[in-house]
Amino acid sequence: MSVVPADVLPGGVPAVGAAEPETAELGPRARLWPSLAAVYRAQLSRARVARIPLLFVATFQSVGIMILMRGVVDGGGEARAVVAGSAVLVVAFVALNLLAQYFGQLRAGGGLDHYATLPVPPAAVVLGAAGAYASFTVPGTVVTAVFGCALFGLPLAHLWVLIAVIPLAGAALAGLGAALGLLAPRPELATLLGQLGMSAALLLGVLPPERMPEAVRLARDLLPSTYGVEAFARTFAPHPDWALVLGDLAVCGVVGVLSLAVATWAYRRAAVR
Repeated sequence: MSVVPADVLPGGVPAVGAAEPETAELGPRARLWPSLAAVYRAQLSRARVARIPLLFVATFQSVGIMILMRGVVDGGGEARAVVAGSAVLVVAFVALNLLAQYFGQLRAGGGLDHYATLPVPPAAVVLGAAGAYASFTVPGTVVTAVFGCALFGLPLAHLWVLIAVIPLAGAALAGLGAALGLLAPRPELATLLGQLGMSAALLLGVLPPERMPEAVRLARDLLPSTYGVEAFARTFAPHPDWALVLGDLAVCGVVGVLSLAVATWAYRRAAVR
């Protein structure tokens, strides 16, 4: 006759002093900023070699547009709009166009499943990728702005405002590009939407607004990069109105926060499907 402990019988009462099973402790949740820094470094090192030729193309494109516009625009407010719009166009090419293609391909190729298994918040994935792509625009934007000032005879004294224009316009355009890539059902459509967005930044940002019809001006006000272009163009005036410059930068920043929030929501939506 075998003896069976009472604590293993159905309805049995555990013996006094029996050891309770220990509950496994979960690790701490990943915080946003360390996760964001990790994703940013990974994206920056991954895309460094592949994006440098595309950055050269973006810079060459903006410089070529300014050379063409030099035969039409002599100076004044129109020259300021052309130089500012061409500089921000470099940001649009990388942060909007390329980021839309990247997230479209990432969604189609199952790359979102990889990120979903990592202990990082969705916002860190979107912000890290957007920040890495926007970082590639800094050299091209500065080169374009300096070349445009020399071409049109504009002052170089306030080019430091690009320190604010590049991240704010980059955030707004990167959030829009990421949202387009994540919401597009196919990568080809994401590429098309990114190209259309960059074309809108080209036509509505580079061309002087004084020559546009009223309906086109309204469409221009809806483009996130417009306020970065306006802020940069105002600094070329002999006596810039810094209140208006700060106002345009504030609007650009608000649009950037909203567009990145939409991109984060689109990432969550695409990752669970």
